[in-house]
Amino acid sequence: MVAGQVLLTILMGLLLVAVAAWIDQLGGWRTTAPSGGTVEQEREETVEKPGGILRWLTTVDHKDIGILYGLFAVTAFSVGGLMVVTMRLELLQPGQTLIPTNVYNALLTNHGITMLFLFGTPFIAAFANYFVPLLIGADDMAFPRINAIAFWLLPPAALLIWGGFFLWPIFDGVAGAQTSWTMYPPLSTSSTAQGTPAASAGMINPGADLMMLGLHLSGVSATMGAINFIATIFTERGEDVGWHNLDIFSWTILTQSGIILFAFPLLGSALLMLLADRNFGTLFFAPEGGSPILWQHLFWFFGHPEVYILVLPPMGVISYVLPRFAGRKLFGFKFVVYSTLAIGVLSFGVWAHHMFASGLNPRLEGAFMAVSLAIAVPSAVKVFNWITTLWNGSIRLTTPMLFCLGFISNFIIGGVTGVFLAAVPVNLLIHETHYVVGHFHYVVMGAIGFAFFAGTYYWFPVVTGRMYQPRLGKWHFWLTMVGTNIVFFALILLGYLGMPRKYANYNVTVGPQELFTTLNQIATLGAVILLAGQLIWAYNFFTSAFEGPLIEDDDPWNLDDRGLKTREWDWFREHRMPGSGGGAIAYDGGEQQDADAQPAEATNTEVATSDDASASDGGTTAPPDADAEMPPDAGSGTASDDSDPEEQPDDADSRG
Repeated sequence: MVAGQVLLTILMGLLLVAVAAWIDQLGGWRTTAPSGGTVEQEREETVEKPGGILRWLTTVDHKDIGILYGLFAVTAFSVGGLMVVTMRLELLQPGQTLIPTNVYNALLTNHGITMLFLFGTPFIAAFANYFVPLLIGADDMAFPRINAIAFWLLPPAALLIWGGFFLWPIFDGVAGAQTSWTMYPPLSTSSTAQGTPAASAGMINPGADLMMLGLHLSGVSATMGAINFIATIFTERGEDVGWHNLDIFSWTILTQSGIILFAFPLLGSALLMLLADRNFGTLFFAPEGGSPILWQHLFWFFGHPEVYILVLPPMGVISYVLPRFAGRKLFGFKFVVYSTLAIGVLSFGVWAHHMFASGLNPRLEGAFMAVSLAIAVPSAVKVFNWITTLWNGSIRLTTPMLFCLGFISNFIIGGVTGVFLAAVPVNLLIHETHYVVGHFHYVVMGAIGFAFFAGTYYWFPVVTGRMYQPRLGKWHFWLTMVGTNIVFFALILLGYLGMPRKYANYNVTVGPQELFTTLNQIATLGAVILLAGQLIWAYNFFTSAFEGPLIEDDDPWNLDDRGLKTREWDWFREHRMPGSGGGAIAYDGGEQQDADAQPAEATNTEVATSDDASASDGGTTAPPDADAEMPPDAGSGTASDDSDPEEQPDDADSRG
């Protein structure tokens, strides 16, 4: 048995080496970035890409890899969403109604892992890969091949994470992992395909091993990407991009990458120890050896920074997009940057508030409570700056702006409910109830998901060269906003009533069951509304990407009139507009968006004083008195819909 496993491991290693050698021999597997960035002949040799599927399999262009990350994230979002809709349908009534308990537990586990590690992190990588090099004036990522490898680790990671589901109908004793996404021992070290602790002769579920290996592989991918982003932002910035005018989105990516470097390797180490306990009889997390509490410390030292790994770049997206439709620069740019860095540091000092019910020393609990309350301050600073940016602005209620506003309102609810969880006495009352689920999902779906949609709609013209259907975009927003608040506010109320989370069956004697049933039915209704909104988004996104009206202007959002046009639109003018060569140009490197050739009012950062530049939102060059430069319809209050390129009646009608 052991010899066979060793032989299989050797064969798999040889297969990986052979695949790597084959890819290396492909003509398209080479960096498209010139070594020096100045030799025109070298650039001409590297602009061409192979065609068809070979292009996507071998590309190292940061824009192509960003698109691959985005498509992967959308796929994972769809899978995770269908999982949770199935769970909510099961919870319509108490008792087993639709799926057995072990299937519910497997869906619960894989929904959490999928949304956090296969949707959240990759969608951030999609925006960062595509836009960070464009925003900082870089040719490409610092390590293009490593960038490609980091992405191609994700599909096998997903197959491993979902592997238990694929093997479930084929092999007895194999099922989807049923450990919950937190993987607490002793359940995670001894669970069977039925989800119950294994007896002395019981067979431990291999589906959980596959899930842990896939999770480890996704962590390796995220760490490689983080190293690449740090190197790119530090070393590949254009000559006119300094720390004082680095855009806010790149600041959040830099901070997130720093957190990843410290957090993900720890998760990988803890997973290897957990796998050793499961398969080799070690006692790292066994009561008779180490301690199950040790896993909680290791996991949450990663797990709570992971929340900020996921939320900081979406905050950067909101801080970047919101000022474009508020008609003014981001208020207090420096303080938004400082609050981002403060969150990055404080995030490693709050993990034990997940463990207040585990019997910690009360003095330690007091210390962690203080830090957990303190980390709310830099988040509140960001909310204050967003609201102040809106104050007296010329607000245009485009679809991206609606999702920005939805982000702020949902994030306030998620943040305030989190403050209660940071207080030890309150935490002990609502620990492991649906209150925690509602709080967390207000942040994950209500904030992070909304930022994903805001960025997708705002940058849709840059990536596709087309415009989406604005009416469908509005429908998507309102269905998503209403559905989100119905679902997760109902869960918060269920938590206050004492309903425990992670239960497939709430036919229990704890709490008022009739009210439990009513609130679960309301939450399921909200989930169905939420699903309808995402179906509209998927239809709008994919049909518009291929059939939407072509963008013939490098300023589709009318940003130049307000001095808020940024670098990616200059790149769009040079490479994606009709007549520019469009998709035939595979590489935009070395030109740094022709910064020297642009008019002073568009790119010259020396127009403003150093104070004005540092207070901008990263390279935008609005005049010192932005309001004085506004067009007549850009005064206080909300601009009319007719002035909004997304809302022009003729265009809207032509797009359905």
